[in-house]
Amino acid sequence: MSTITSTRTPVPSPVQGGRPVYRVTARRVLRSEWAKLWSLRSTWITLGLGLLFLVAFGLIASWQFKSRITSGRHMDGDFASSTAVSLSLFGTNFAQLALGVLGVLVTAGEYSTGMIRSTLAAVPRRLPVLWSKSAVFGAVALVTGTVGAFIAFLFGSGIVSGTPAALSISDPGVVRSLLAAGLYLGLIGVLGTALGALLRSVAGGISVLVGSLMLVPGLISLLPSSWQDHVRPYLPSEAGASMFALHHEAHTLAPTAGLLVFLAWTGLAMAGASWRLMRTDA
Repeated sequence: MSTITSTRTPVPSPVQGGRPVYRVTARRVLRSEWAKLWSLRSTWITLGLGLLFLVAFGLIASWQFKSRITSGRHMDGDFASSTAVSLSLFGTNFAQLALGVLGVLVTAGEYSTGMIRSTLAAVPRRLPVLWSKSAVFGAVALVTGTVGAFIAFLFGSGIVSGTPAALSISDPGVVRSLLAAGLYLGLIGVLGTALGALLRSVAGGISVLVGSLMLVPGLISLLPSSWQDHVRPYLPSEAGASMFALHHEAHTLAPTAGLLVFLAWTGLAMAGASWRLMRTDA
């Protein structure tokens, strides 16, 4: 009598060690980053500060313009030529710091606490982690900035009603400028996450962010006058400001060109962060 031995290929069990095995998908990585973002108290505080800066400083600028017009006080040329849009978006420079700093914290904060090791162990391919963090926080910053821009304009336009700066939401270019301001702040959030992942240091990321947005434009004034008009428009802050400018001025980029330049700066930071994430250990 012969014995027939059958060999079966083992089928992987969906349960190992009493726990179900989950596949890493883009949707699950996004959900995990969303949950981590909103689990931090600093997220709520910093987003609230960014929204407050955007609205409060816009209303203060509108009120200052109205009071100087009614009292007949002297105004310098730039302030005198302001519009309801430029006055309402005056707080963008302050809101960008809050949102950019929070973007740095989203990525660099995990390196400072060591949580990045657990994150990369769960997502071994690494790059989806960076992309998901940037996408989630960029979307949150975009919504926050857009909502703040429209709130600031709706109240600010009422303050300057009856003055040379008066505009309504239906005037040409107003909606585009407000949406572009929200987009700019969303990209600032992405830039912050990229710098945090590139430098892996909260202090370093914030320093580079503040330096590139606030300090470098001032240092450009030390260059010869013939150079300034060719260099200044391509700085991140100047290119971003041209995105939501209502009127195109001399020696500034058009809104579309400003968007492309700022996207290039953001893409450069993301490329550097991606390279370091893939090439070096956590």
